[in-house]
Amino acid sequence: MQNVGVTDARHILVLPDRDTAEEAAEEVAELLDLEEWPPVVREALAGDDDAEDAQWVIVVEDPGGRHDADRLRALAEEYDGWLERD
Repeated sequence: MQNVGVTDARHILVLPDRDTAEEAAEEVAELLDLEEWPPVVREALAGDDDAEDAQWVIVVEDPGGRHDADRLRALAEEYDGWLERD
């Protein structure tokens, strides 16, 4: 029998710099009881080559949609970032 209404998700925390993103990734791992930190990735803004115009993102895979997006959003906001869902 298939689980109806349960979908996989990806949460993306967008943060202003690498140090902040790495600190937040550690906190995300603790918050969600993950075995390892989620990946921290540099994402350049479209059309910008300057390193200062980059954002850092934390990608949290969420099979089954079990993670609390509101908690992740609050955490991102604590670090002057925001949450996107894919």
